[in-house]
Amino acid sequence: MNIDRIVFAFAGSMVLLSVALAHFVSPWWLLLTLFVGANLLQSAFSGFCPMAKILGWLGVKSGCAFRS
Repeated sequence: MNIDRIVFAFAGSMVLLSVALAHFVSPWWLLLTLFVGANLLQSAFSGFCPMAKILGWLGVKSGCAFRS
């Protein structure tokens, strides 16, 4: 897997997890969904993603969306 696929899979997992937690535990978990969405939006415009940087430092090969 490359950085792009890991970042997108992680973001999707966090959204699904936060929706499940909001349904079963507390609606406040939707703030996690808001945070993930805001981070995806800002990374689309700025090209900066903290998780992509961390994965780059760990030696994961880069995809075309996030060049380290």
